[in-house]
Amino acid sequence: MTRFQNTRQPDWDWWGELWDDPETTLRTLGADDADSVLDLACGDGFFTVPLAELVDGPVYGVDLDPDYLARLRDYAAESDADVTPIAGDARDLPSLLTEPVDYVLLANTFHGVDDQEGLANAVYDVLEPGGRFAIVNWHDRPREETTVTGTVRGPPTDLRMTPDETREVVEAGGFATVETVELPPYHYGVIFER
Repeated sequence: MTRFQNTRQPDWDWWGELWDDPETTLRTLGADDADSVLDLACGDGFFTVPLAELVDGPVYGVDLDPDYLARLRDYAAESDADVTPIAGDARDLPSLLTEPVDYVLLANTFHGVDDQEGLANAVYDVLEPGGRFAIVNWHDRPREETTVTGTVRGPPTDLRMTPDETREVVEAGGFATVETVELPPYHYGVIFER
């Protein structure tokens, strides 16, 4: 797997435009039932800190980029949220976490991973039996049709995946699909169980 391919990390203004209430989005994805959570490819923590406010157990944020993790630390400190930032590659998840978790979130990232089945396998290895894996993806629409704050946004059209394509790849890694949910205006979420 090469380094993740995607557009640049979005700024907070357009994250907030897409998800003005991250906690409700996380509830829609079933995160509120979790006891321990990993926000994989967490970036600067847009969902990580709300996850920490939603669950009682440990919350981890894993990302390759130390600058994003520094921003996550700042955001968590400002919010008084208990988050453990971890610098590392998703392929190394079993060695990055000291214990399994019961929920993994991967938002706006799966489309850009070149070894998606390998990533699903790594997530499988860090989830407790019965644990959930939620993937948030952009719908497979032409990029020109997905505008946020008046600007075309999101990954290149050729990287976008349908919910069926996402399910097919992750189920090949041993997961069962629990539910697919709409996350308007441009996203969907697929929730899997180990």
